[in-house]
Amino acid sequence: MRSFKLLRKVRISSWLSFKEMSFGKKGVFCLQSTQTQTFSVVTCLARASRLLCNSITVTGPPKPPRRRAAGQRRGYSSRRGRGRRRSGGQPGWRRDVGGAGTRSTAEMKGEAGSAQRPGKPKQEGHIWGSMRRTAFILGSGLLLLVAFWNSVTWHLQRFWGASGYFWQAQWERLLSTFEGKEWTLYIIGATQVPSLLFWSFNGLLLVVDTTGKPHFISRYRIQVGKNEPMDAEKLRQSIRTVLFNQWVISLPMLVFLYPILKLWGDPCRRELPTFHWFLLELAIFTLIEEVLFYYSHRLLHHPTFYRKIHKKHHEWTAPIGVISLYAHPIEHVVSNMLPVMVGPIVMGSHLSSITMWFSLALIITTISHCGYHLPFLPSPEFHDYHHLKFNQCYGVLGVLDHLHGTDTVFKQTKAYERHILLLGFTPLSESIPDAPKKTE
Repeated sequence: MRSFKLLRKVRISSWLSFKEMSFGKKGVFCLQSTQTQTFSVVTCLARASRLLCNSITVTGPPKPPRRRAAGQRRGYSSRRGRGRRRSGGQPGWRRDVGGAGTRSTAEMKGEAGSAQRPGKPKQEGHIWGSMRRTAFILGSGLLLLVAFWNSVTWHLQRFWGASGYFWQAQWERLLSTFEGKEWTLYIIGATQVPSLLFWSFNGLLLVVDTTGKPHFISRYRIQVGKNEPMDAEKLRQSIRTVLFNQWVISLPMLVFLYPILKLWGDPCRRELPTFHWFLLELAIFTLIEEVLFYYSHRLLHHPTFYRKIHKKHHEWTAPIGVISLYAHPIEHVVSNMLPVMVGPIVMGSHLSSITMWFSLALIITTISHCGYHLPFLPSPEFHDYHHLKFNQCYGVLGVLDHLHGTDTVFKQTKAYERHILLLGFTPLSESIPDAPKKTE
């Protein structure tokens, strides 16, 4: 009787809503509440007994218990539970035979759908966050690249500026020496200097091609076993053709180039170009050469032109450096000379830029045909594969081949895997060997 009076004295202005009621594996009843006022232990036991008698069951997976805040006593819940209705009176609940509140399947699906709908803004927020992170990474990378590029060009410009007085003084001395004969200076710079570099480099390669020595160079041969031994008569005939192309075709074309350049500006003007301007010219020269060489070269592979003109160059399926200029005279004009000459005409370049560009173009084409994948030099695998298969890899850089799909077969070969800058001393033919040929 005293306990009953005590229960009546308890203030029941607030009610208890259950977040989860279930029986554990050992039959122990688990109760979680969001109580907002103080209840005695007796009250909780009385309510639990009444619920057990009514055999209340709750469907759905159990939710993890809510962690109590720091300083919160057992039996108390957060303030968020204030004002919630009892589980038995929530909409969407129905009483079963024992008086238990059970949710219908349709209502559970509807609530699941409504629970999924708020996920769309969350997904959009996730996408927006990913975009921001991507923009941050790309922006940071671009900023570092620009900073690195500015640092490198600043140091090079500083070196160029420090030595600029020396080179400017030497150039002015040349101008005073060839005063009134600037065309002679132009011929020396545009033809003789590049030719000297071409034959110096190819002279070393010819020693390796004909003798196989020194071994530390011949071990980097791409097509192993080809040109061993070298066909001496075929080599002599190729050298004669190269000399003919250089002196009978290239020299007159470069002489004719001089008055064209003077229409845009004197190529032998007194002031040397700046370092940044030369870098810009070099980039434009390279792009122009890539476009003109790709399309002219691909045109020469048309059956009509290939049989009469371009087949001469493809007599060497395993190329060597000197045959880079071994071609039919028409091909030498259209595909070898014009792509290199158009850039300086467009830019109205100085003789110093022309000399460096022609020299660089001859060295690069020699490397592309040399047949050796040497360390720390550009990879010749791309053009070497063209000489091997004829219908792939028409360009210089490979950009237009990628756009036109004329390198798809090449990308499926081991040669493509070896088409990298070799930074070690182990030949790539050993580290990335060709697949063994199938024998019947």
